[in-house]
Amino acid sequence: MRHARGYRRLNRTHEHRKALFANMAGSLIEHEQIKTTLPKAKELRPIIEKLVTLGKRGDLHARRQAASQLKEDKDVAKLFEVLGPRYAERQGGYVRILKAGFRYGDMAPMAIIEFVDRDLDAKGAADKARVAAEEAAEEE
Repeated sequence: MRHARGYRRLNRTHEHRKALFANMAGSLIEHEQIKTTLPKAKELRPIIEKLVTLGKRGDLHARRQAASQLKEDKDVAKLFEVLGPRYAERQGGYVRILKAGFRYGDMAPMAIIEFVDRDLDAKGAADKARVAAEEAAEEE
């Protein structure tokens, strides 16, 4: 019988799993699209859905609840300032999971998890800004 088997353990301890999903949720909020393994993507979906629902609420208690799950303040800010208003009229279903074949090294099933109405320019924007700032510093 499979009683009390409500989630995938992913061969990790509770603390490692909690840190993994906090990092993945932050990356998904920042880039609005990430590529990961299919089981991780399926476990990340309810976490992200609940965070976006907190972003839609927008009050101080919701902001503190989101900050307790996410590691960086910039991710919390984007969640409440960009994603919350974007999905204000949507009744759930904020992310989609697309299967993306198998990884070369170990044949793990891969997936792309992304926001439904995502900003196409968000992916890699921080890296592009960093590279531009480094080039500007070198020229001076």
